Amino acid sequence: MIGQQELIIILVIIMILFGAKKLPELGRSLGHGIKEFKKSSKEILDDENEDSNNAPTDSTESSSS
Repeated sequence: MIGQQELIIILVIIMILFGAKKLPELGRSLGHGIKEFKKSSKEILDDENEDSNNAPTDSTESSSS
């Protein structure tokens, strides 16, 4: 588990590496990437649910003729 001190150290290192001007752009890019990932995973789950709902049931009922 990451503690508060470790998180602050990581954020300071990121600020040093990317600079204060690049951080908003980096945040937007990260947010866009997360949004696209969630959208794609939701579409995959919806497709799986749709496929399972439309799958024919294997009924081996014998009808007497």
